Amino acid sequence: MKIILARHGETAWNAEGRYQGQEDIPLSPIGEGQARALAARLRDLPVTRAVASPLSRACRTAAIALGDRAGMLTTDPGLMEIAHGEWEGLLTSEILERDGERLRAWREMPHEVLMPGGESLQRVLDRAWPAFAQACDGLSTDDTLLVVAHDAVNRVLLCRVLGLPLANLWRFRQGPATLNLLEGTSVDSLEVVRLNDCAHHTAFFGEAVHRAL
Repeated sequence: MKIILARHGETAWNAEGRYQGQEDIPLSPIGEGQARALAARLRDLPVTRAVASPLSRACRTAAIALGDRAGMLTTDPGLMEIAHGEWEGLLTSEILERDGERLRAWREMPHEVLMPGGESLQRVLDRAWPAFAQACDGLSTDDTLLVVAHDAVNRVLLCRVLGLPLANLWRFRQGPATLNLLEGTSVDSLEVVRLNDCAHHTAFFGEAVHRAL
């Protein structure tokens, strides 16, 4: 099976550095353009199945990317972004003032952090991996699956595929409307073919580095 694991395009909160988590923030005009660039990249690729997070920024990115194939799109709440709890809607600078020690831990030891009223990375993996596996179920070696999710969700899924501990979550990036290519005979034997490929809308080393998820 072949899997395109993509992230949604940019939102206004991404650009501002606000932690959006499960707040349903729509794509910005820039994010819409990034999704259209992803669509152009995927135009000639046969897609067998498509699933996205139900949050509008992911659904909209997937629908744009699929174009006239968008009727196949389904959603799965297991692919929703990590819940940031009380951090949602706040700027990084505001969190630094209110909960600075935990924010520093989130950057240095993310696997050990539970945000107030939010989720741990392990909890995200525990719900996202079954959703991902279900999306892959029944696919043959010639089938292609499109999954459109979020920064933290993609990171935990990729850590699982790569055999990395969640402590290494920040060792790679997930830019807006990026794609990761995975391939294998089963969900438990996937290999990463491409990682954080944003070539359809951003120059080398130029992808947006957001300050919040």
